[in-house]
Amino acid sequence: MAGKFELYTDASGKWRFRLKASNGQVIAVGEAYESKAAAQNGIESVKKNAPDAPVVEV
Repeated sequence: MAGKFELYTDASGKWRFRLKASNGQVIAVGEAYESKAAAQNGIESVKKNAPDAPVVEV
């Protein structure tokens, strides 16, 4: 099974997403969003903007 995005509400009622690897380990967590649609847009942004993102040390 490939990795997956999980969409959920946190303890304060905000929408968040996390990216899990195929072994179930959380490998990325999104910020808190006011709406489900905004969190879904965040997921789409990660999918679109990071497929070949470089690693940059700052």
